[in-house]
Amino acid sequence: MLDIVGVLQSEKSEFTRSERVLTDIILLDVESVLKMSIVDLAAQAEVSPPTVTRFCRRLGCDSYADFKVRLAQSRFVGQRYVVPANGPKSVREIAQGVVNGIQSTIYDTFDHIDFDAIERAAETIIKSSFVLTFGSGGSSSMVATETEMRLFRLGLKVASSIDHQAQLMRAASAPAGTVIIAFSLSGNNLPLVKALTAAGEYGLPRIVVTRSRSPMADRADVLLPIDRAENPDIFQPTTGRYAFLSMVDILSQTIATRLGPPAVASMRRIKHQLVVNRDGDDSQPLGD
Repeated sequence: MLDIVGVLQSEKSEFTRSERVLTDIILLDVESVLKMSIVDLAAQAEVSPPTVTRFCRRLGCDSYADFKVRLAQSRFVGQRYVVPANGPKSVREIAQGVVNGIQSTIYDTFDHIDFDAIERAAETIIKSSFVLTFGSGGSSSMVATETEMRLFRLGLKVASSIDHQAQLMRAASAPAGTVIIAFSLSGNNLPLVKALTAAGEYGLPRIVVTRSRSPMADRADVLLPIDRAENPDIFQPTTGRYAFLSMVDILSQTIATRLGPPAVASMRRIKHQLVVNRDGDDSQPLGD
């Protein structure tokens, strides 16, 4: 589907004066333009109807009617991204908004934790012989990689994958005893859904951290739900990743507590090498 709004925003600087006037009118009030005839829009822009028609064709539309259909479709996609965000401007205000958002996200995550599900997930991982962590598309990729870092320190055999085709192949070829942990902020990652479906066909337990009542959630054997609304300020980075990181930390510490001495022994070996080769003492974090 052609994103008319996106084209208008990205190509405006290359338009003629008349085309820029038309663009400003359209972006200022999409709803009103959808109700206008070609004559009405031409009159408001102080151009001729043929100019409007040529403008529509430049945008890849067959006619003004086709333009309005595509504009109507485009308006439902990312409405918050049509005009600049009206949010904080000073560094102090931005910092306060970011920190407050992180805090509220973490507290909200705690209030909605399914503790029994985390216990089941920890037990499943401890009983496994190998762990695969899957994520893709930004935050989920980072969380999948972070989960690998959390778990290998406890002496577990674990590997992360952020490539869809590799995920599908690894799910299909994973040996018995493998458990999969999958992450998705939206829950709508359909290629990852396919990998989870394949894993289920081969009897692999699937721990899924995502939105409840989503395609990803439907493939979970153990669901760790994270349901939260996005901040309307498009300039503020999503705080959802902090909810996911909190869940990973809770899960990994639960696993470490259940493992006990084997986890301590693995962490001690790592710390020994870091003290000898990097830090000189054991006051620094277990890795950077």
